Amino acid sequence: MDLANEDAMSSTMFDWDYLLWEVRFILVAVGFLFYLEVFLLSHLLSSWISVTYCNFSSKEKVFWNIKVTRGVFGLQSWVSGLWALLIDPVFQADKVYSQQKWSWFTCLIASGFFLLENVTVHLSNLIFKTFDVFVVVHHFLVFVGLLGLILNTKSGHYLPLMGMLLEMSTPTTCISWLLLKAGYSHSIFWKANEWLVIHLFHCRMMLTYHMWWVCISNWNDVVENLGLLHFIVLFLGLVSVSIIFNPYWMYKRTMHVVSPTDWNFPHAEVKTGQSGKLNGETIQKKRI
Repeated sequence: MDLANEDAMSSTMFDWDYLLWEVRFILVAVGFLFYLEVFLLSHLLSSWISVTYCNFSSKEKVFWNIKVTRGVFGLQSWVSGLWALLIDPVFQADKVYSQQKWSWFTCLIASGFFLLENVTVHLSNLIFKTFDVFVVVHHFLVFVGLLGLILNTKSGHYLPLMGMLLEMSTPTTCISWLLLKAGYSHSIFWKANEWLVIHLFHCRMMLTYHMWWVCISNWNDVVENLGLLHFIVLFLGLVSVSIIFNPYWMYKRTMHVVSPTDWNFPHAEVKTGQSGKLNGETIQKKRI
């Protein structure tokens, strides 16, 4: 396809006046409703085709559908993040102040997703009486960071897009958990996917170093562009991802290869796939 035709098509697709409050809020709502539909569609399809899913507890079903929804969002993050990182000439030229119409659209849809994530996580914690501090803090910082972008129409989009690209691991972690619960943790495909997950977490760490380089080399401009409060949220998010989240999740994923267990539900029953055992008790194998 001709590049000029691609640019014309993309400019038409994203041709909104993003300075209008109603446009921004509508697209946040669209992102929320779209990923809510993904969540509900995952439940309907899984109930129809998966015996494993039907035998889950309510909490595990919610977590399954959250994983699928995160995996779909991860695909969006892959496309938009890599486009900004490697291809888009505007973001290549200016990593602090640059904006694009497509980046506005992408960031607003992502805001809707993380709004759904926060609602789902908090409702799940309330209903099932659980609390994962890592997930709560992570999603809160991300949503507040994107909220700052919605409120400050002058803030650049490169760093938020790189933050979205950190979700690059979610499609593979989704596949890993679904196959684990279905009893395929001893398959070659699961092990290959698990090593890909570890590789992507290394890429996440390299990406955070790149974000630090952008911030440090343009420190005054970044603070001026974002505003002090928004910059503090970005700084806290980068520190937590660099020092706590990435190393911790890297360690957990590495241990997962050696010992494929579901640490989200340590007392739940997980099929082994090869031996047909369920927490040490022999059962009849079932299809996914």
